[in-house]
Amino acid sequence: MSTAHLIEPHLGRFQEDFDGLRKELAKVVVGQADAINQALIAAIAGGHLLIEGVPGLGKTVLVETLAEILQLRSSRIQFTSDLTPSDLLGTFVVMETAAGRRTFEFQQGPIFANLVLADQINRGLPKTQAALLQAMEGGEINVSTETFHLPQPFLVVGTQNPLEMEGTFPLPEPEIDRFFFKLVMKGPSCDELDAILERTTGAAPAELRAVVDGNRLLEMREIAAKVVLAAPARRWVASIVSATHPDFPQAPEAIKRYVRYGASPRAAQAMVLAAKVRAAANGRAEVAKEDFAAVIVPALRHRIHLNFEGLTENIRPETLIESILKTLKP
Repeated sequence: MSTAHLIEPHLGRFQEDFDGLRKELAKVVVGQADAINQALIAAIAGGHLLIEGVPGLGKTVLVETLAEILQLRSSRIQFTSDLTPSDLLGTFVVMETAAGRRTFEFQQGPIFANLVLADQINRGLPKTQAALLQAMEGGEINVSTETFHLPQPFLVVGTQNPLEMEGTFPLPEPEIDRFFFKLVMKGPSCDELDAILERTTGAAPAELRAVVDGNRLLEMREIAAKVVLAAPARRWVASIVSATHPDFPQAPEAIKRYVRYGASPRAAQAMVLAAKVRAAANGRAEVAKEDFAAVIVPALRHRIHLNFEGLTENIRPETLIESILKTLKP
């Protein structure tokens, strides 16, 4: 039975809130319309974000502004090669009571926030990235023998510079797969750069207003989950993700030639949840073809792993995704 009638009364306010968030972000982040929309979709869907771009494109500004307009407690962690798991998670320290007795008390690390910005995430040591992965997986961490639950909503946004390789560590595949979307921010056009200069070199910064809070964000997530997805569309998503694997019979020749292994089931889940959020943001109770068209690339680009030939020839994941879409029509 269709659930469209259950969410139709809520779509008007959902659309209004989404548009309000987008307008507030656009006050600070010039251009980057795709990045703005995709960041909002991921936040509402409850997914972590990986943002790639050279320095100065506004990655940090995007995240900090997002936290402000969502009224989320945020923290920024600058990943370096000497950052340890305890710097991220926190640690037990010895405290002395008024009576002179000594006790162990847990001091929370910066991971205890609603929105955590992991700046230059690929500069962190593997053991530090492993600690972050645990937090991303289940919204909880283990320190010594104790388990601590993280505040909800909980979102991690990692940033990385694609040009700088010295002193970096490749993100492990399980951690990469935990990122709902990978956004690629490109350089501004001449007109956009002129607008950036106008906004950032003047006397008055943009005034932002808080649009929703954490509770409303969780409410919007529940509404979006009820958006209708037809069975044929769900089957098409499954075939798209299956076609990223070279051993899938209908996979394009480019996939079979250049890919070591393809996307996990989380990619399909991300596509469906993102498409539902986008549909609700456009006032629709059922997912449409254009919703998937807008989310396929950010959901898949970081989950397709190239083989040696693909790496040598510098094959772009976006090119491979395009070949899949040409082969498997909805």
